[in-house]
Amino acid sequence: MPAFAGVAVVVCGVVAGVAEAYRALGAGVPVAALVLLAVAAPVAVRRHRPLARRRLGHYTPEELADLDTDGLVLAVSRMLRRDGWKVLPPLTGQDRPRVRARNGQGHRIEVAFRPVAEPLPDEEPARSARRKGTSLRLVVHRGTFSHRDVQWARRQGDIQLIDGPRLRSWAHGTPLNRLTDAS
Repeated sequence: MPAFAGVAVVVCGVVAGVAEAYRALGAGVPVAALVLLAVAAPVAVRRHRPLARRRLGHYTPEELADLDTDGLVLAVSRMLRRDGWKVLPPLTGQDRPRVRARNGQGHRIEVAFRPVAEPLPDEEPARSARRKGTSLRLVVHRGTFSHRDVQWARRQGDIQLIDGPRLRSWAHGTPLNRLTDAS
């Protein structure tokens, strides 16, 4: 209740100040005050409220480092939404987390999360068994990929590796299409 009272006093003070400025300077003052409020409020909310900033798909390097696998899945989903992708519901019956999404041009993307890019022997899909329409597959890792992982991804052709530096850049606001061949 004290916080509400403090906010009420501040708002009333600002309104009274704008009213006095309107009497002294004319109609331009309230218009300028509304424009300033419309620009400043969203910027302040995004920069100073970590929860709101994360919901919009922006993460700091420290926040990324603190995430577990489920948190990283949520973060990647939010970053995809920020970049204009529609995140699809997860497939049932999978033991490893994956994020699937599509964009307005019909491109599809599938994101896997693991410490190394190379698949385990039981998850190597045959080329014909891959989901139709998946134009890009990403493997997200907070660290760095080994040379062997990079070679494996090159052999696959449709896999992009998102390592720690690229993930931090993406989380900071760089669009995915600048980091990969995704459209």
